[in-house]
Amino acid sequence: MSKGTAVCPGSFDPVTLGHLDLFRRAAAVFDRVVVLVMHNEEKPGFLDAETRVRLIRESLDGTENVSVRSASGLLAEAVRSLGADAVVKGVRNQADLEYEADMARINLSLGAPETLLLPADPALRHVSTSNGLQLFRLGADVSGFFPPAVLKELVSRGEPRA
Repeated sequence: MSKGTAVCPGSFDPVTLGHLDLFRRAAAVFDRVVVLVMHNEEKPGFLDAETRVRLIRESLDGTENVSVRSASGLLAEAVRSLGADAVVKGVRNQADLEYEADMARINLSLGAPETLLLPADPALRHVSTSNGLQLFRLGADVSGFFPPAVLKELVSRGEPRA
């Protein structure tokens, strides 16, 4: 019996260890997982979409049933075009849960499949892109936030540090 295809959407700007944990956990449940790097042309973000896709691919080396793509526009349309059976999102806390539950209902109303919300690994609940970038800029060790490929990218860009 096939377990289907799941899509893990997000900005992943940049990808964190928490995101990677989510992708691997989804890959253990579904036959195929598509990490979908969503980008909004009106919000340039920190890294361009191509760089985000590359960093996720480098960080997932060895996870065979996970692919990485980028998309813009409505998530429901992108998920339908991929023939996905589910959307998988991670939640770290109550605020994430409320936000993602609302987004799941909106996406469902737009024709997307059900969204499954996975609680974050307790060891990674504190990990967020914004906190990791802020700590990096302040000179802290953020190896507990980002995979090596992202750390290398941050250093190569000469990100300002305190």
